[in-house]
Amino acid sequence: MHSVITFSATGVTKDAKTKLNDQVFGQTANEQLVGQAYRTFMANGRSGSAVTLRRGQVAGGGKKPWKQKGTGRARVGSIRVPNWRGGGVVFGPTGNQNFTLALPVRMKRTALRHALSLRAADGTIKVIEAFAPAEGKVKSTVALLSKLGLEGKVVIIVPTKNDILDRATRNIAGLSLVTANYLNVYTIMNADHLLFTTDALAEVNQWLGEKKAEATS
Repeated sequence: MHSVITFSATGVTKDAKTKLNDQVFGQTANEQLVGQAYRTFMANGRSGSAVTLRRGQVAGGGKKPWKQKGTGRARVGSIRVPNWRGGGVVFGPTGNQNFTLALPVRMKRTALRHALSLRAADGTIKVIEAFAPAEGKVKSTVALLSKLGLEGKVVIIVPTKNDILDRATRNIAGLSLVTANYLNVYTIMNADHLLFTTDALAEVNQWLGEKKAEATS
């Protein structure tokens, strides 16, 4: 069972550490499954909006560049041919591509457990009793992160969002605010530090615990 550093709401390190639930944070990680969930998240975020012009869509080319014979050059009928610079593209993207991938719910939840287990093993998870910056001030959040010694990409996991929390976190580079039920493998694996509030940690344990998984499978 992993134990992680716990802070008070003001950033003071508490003597007692928080024990993480082995059902969620103590799994033997299947890195292939985590990678599959990561790729699925990335693929489902693609817009597929890239478009190239086919030969019939390129402007110009209504006149034959030169006569068929007698010039010593290769014959060509249009400047829009694909082998010419500025011509049409053969089999290029049309803007209708669908890159979405599917992953069963049970596999998604298992991948989340394994990703959290990896982060627990490398010591990047910490717990804070509550995240409540004074009056939604960015200055308060920056001071708290500095006091906790968290640098780089930091993800704060809270049970719910509100306007005060959004104001206190939206303009800080590298900081993300995520609700517990919106955690995903991409966010977990890209973070340098995961800071759970006590209530958010309890919600994650309830959501991803084995009893919950069995009931919904």
